[in-house]
Amino acid sequence: MGTSKVTEHQWNASLYDGKHSFVSKYGNSLVELLAPKEGERILDLGCGTGDLANTLFEYGVEVVGIDKSENMVKLASSKYPHIPFTVRDATKLTYQNEFNAVFSNATLHWVHSPKGAVQCIYQSLKHGGRMVAEFGGKGNVQSITDEIIKQIKNEGFEFKKAQFPWYYPSIAEYSKLMEEAGFHVTFAQLYDRPTPLDGENGLRNWIDMFGSILFDGIPEKIKDQIIAKVEINLKDVLYHEGIWVADYKRIRVVGIK
Repeated sequence: MGTSKVTEHQWNASLYDGKHSFVSKYGNSLVELLAPKEGERILDLGCGTGDLANTLFEYGVEVVGIDKSENMVKLASSKYPHIPFTVRDATKLTYQNEFNAVFSNATLHWVHSPKGAVQCIYQSLKHGGRMVAEFGGKGNVQSITDEIIKQIKNEGFEFKKAQFPWYYPSIAEYSKLMEEAGFHVTFAQLYDRPTPLDGENGLRNWIDMFGSILFDGIPEKIKDQIIAKVEINLKDVLYHEGIWVADYKRIRVVGIK
């Protein structure tokens, strides 16, 4: 969500809601960090299918949800028609001093123009407003992506840097971007968050949902063979008591305008 370096990532909104609902569930503790107050106007940047936007709405917040994915926005609008959802790019926002807070969960690692996004967030906030965000940090799902890239190369395919769709910064790197935009960074944390994936095919489903762009130009049959090898090679590392557990590392930041 947000804006990806890749031209188009066709999100399967139903699969996201079904097999990957953990994205919203883990976001509930981020809502606690946000501490929304009744009557505040809050932008949910990268709203996905709308679950966290609705949580904010239930706090009595005037919430606006945006996402780059038309599929996500369409499903969010059908689930929560009482909330305004629109398709927007995180680096092309035109809001000026409108929001008490900008809230973003599991989105900013898709944004390959992070400086532009942070500047847009800053401009969107009222003076004294806050940015509260969580996203993938340095080392996120590295065992999975390293193994995928290794197997792609083993099959004789070139892997170009431009195919890597994520931006996983360190705390220092992202805090600097925020400070350069004008934020006073009051909180920054990088932490391990081992994340159980749903079902026996949890890893394969995760790759299909989030990592399909890594296989651009690779025939479907070979892609399936590569994923099967990835599953075999990572089973000892990420498969515990019948459950795949992804090696997530997350950044949380709070900045005040």
